[in-house]
This record gives sequence, structure tokens and C-alpha cells, in this order.
Amino acid sequence: MPNVRSRQLATLLLVSVTAVWGSTFFLIRDVVRQLSPADFLAVRFTIAAVVITAVFWRQMRRLDRRELTVGAGLGVLYGVAQVLQTVGLAHTDASRSGFITGTYVVLTPVFGAVLLRDRVPRSTWLAVGMATAGLAALSLRGVGFGYGELLTLASAAVYALHIIGLGRWSSSRSASGLAAVQMVVIALVCLVCAAPGGVELPSGRGPWLSVLYMALVAGAVAMWAQTWAQSHLPATRAAIVMTLEPVFAAAFAVTLGSESLTAPMLLGGALVVAAMYVVELVGRKDTGATAAQEPPAEALHHEVS
Repeated sequence: MPNVRSRQLATLLLVSVTAVWGSTFFLIRDVVRQLSPADFLAVRFTIAAVVITAVFWRQMRRLDRRELTVGAGLGVLYGVAQVLQTVGLAHTDASRSGFITGTYVVLTPVFGAVLLRDRVPRSTWLAVGMATAGLAALSLRGVGFGYGELLTLASAAVYALHIIGLGRWSSSRSASGLAAVQMVVIALVCLVCAAPGGVELPSGRGPWLSVLYMALVAGAVAMWAQTWAQSHLPATRAAIVMTLEPVFAAAFAVTLGSESLTAPMLLGGALVVAAMYVVELVGRKDTGATAAQEPPAEALHHEVS
């Protein structure tokens, strides 16, 4: 059962990635008090790009022109999403930003159905609804929709497109090289955004340690892990797994920050975990149909070649 084992490993790896992402919220909050969002992103992803290129240089050179183009396109999507989310965060509450960003769990199957004509199983739609309700319980406070919320919603839409593209065109064979190309392009996008005012570097040991952690672990390692994991998972399933990010963020805020554990946190976390149960266990009945609608990236590569 190699495919089942690969999917289980991919799910576990993606859960680990969301835990790492969840741990960065309070770190980012502290760093952007010293640096502008554009400078922070430029420094973070430039370091990540240099490291991942050095590690996976041979894998990058083995990519063909089509794979390089796919990697560059996915990198642009991710870089734009990062910029939109970070600028939006400066104009709205972090909790509201977390909920709106999490709407990619809804947008991913919608875009997949509209753009790629994917058939989305009923169990997946049920999981999408449960995860959305869980995100709302975790993050949503109050109503209102302004400039910051609009930018954050746009970032969620771009994240959804990135998840769909990564699920469609990544392969376990090209994952390392593809992750490196994406990271290089992400760094370029962030540098272009930061260039007009000049790029300011962090000062002090604490901010530098935070930036290095987010560049190396939450940047380079996480991008490789997500790229490899999504070569074994349908895009919608990956999006639902990644809704664990605000659950981990809330857990880190309670254990390492000053926030208190609340009933909405418990309810939201339980709904998101239940959504994962639905899509991972109940949804296995639809695995055959899903595999038929989303052939492995290797097969797509051979068809195009």
C-alpha cells in the first residue's frame, strides 16, 4: 500500500508545516514593530532562497523548461499572497486576518471545480463547512469589511490558486528543485516591493533569531515540505489540513504568549480537527474518484511532454 503510506506521510508532514507556521504569529508581531512588513519579507525570503538554492542546486539544474516555468509561476503567486496578507494585516486585527486568510479552504475547491472542472466529493464539502465554522470560532470577532480585509481576502484567493497549482503540477521527483525555484521567485517579488524605500535589516539578537527561524524552518524547510506533500495529496485535502494553522497559532499564543484559553478556541479547534477526520478517513471512500480527477503530476508531465 505504498500510495496510502505516501498520503499518510504527506498529511503528517503538512500538519507539521502548519504547526511551524502557527508558531510564527507572535514572532512576526514582534519583528514588524522594528521592520516594515516589506523589509521583513525581503530579508526573510532572501535568506531562505540563498539556503535552499545552495542545498538543492543540483535538483534545480535537473528541472526542464516547463518545470522551471511552473515553479516561477507558483513562486509569483505565493510571493504576491505574502505581500497582500502582510500589508492587509497592518490594516486589520490579527484575529480577523487569520479567519479571512483561512477562507482559502473554501476557495480551493471552488476554484478547482470552476477552473479545472474537478469533481469535489460530498465529504470534502462537509469538511470545508466544518473547517470554516471552526476558523470562525477561532478567529472572527465583530463584523465589518474595509481595506485591510479586502487585501487579506485577495491574499486568500491567491493562496488558493497556489495550493491548486502545487497540487496539480508538483511531483515527488521534482519537489526539491521546484521548492527552490519558488523560493527564489518569492524573494524577488518581496525585494521588488521593498526596494523603493531601501531594505532595512533587523537589529539585535532576538529579532535576528526570529527572522532566521522564519527564513530557514518556516520558509525553506516548510516550502520543500509543502511542495513534496502536495505531490501526494489532492489540493482540497491539503487546504483542509492547512486550516490547522490557526489552531496551532492559538495553542502557541496560550502556551507561549499571554492569551487565555477560551471556549471559542476549544470549539474552533475541535471543528477543524473534526474536519480533518472527515476528509482523511470518511473521504477515503472517494479516493478512487479523486485520483481519477487529479492524476499524479508525473503523469501530467508525460502527457505534456
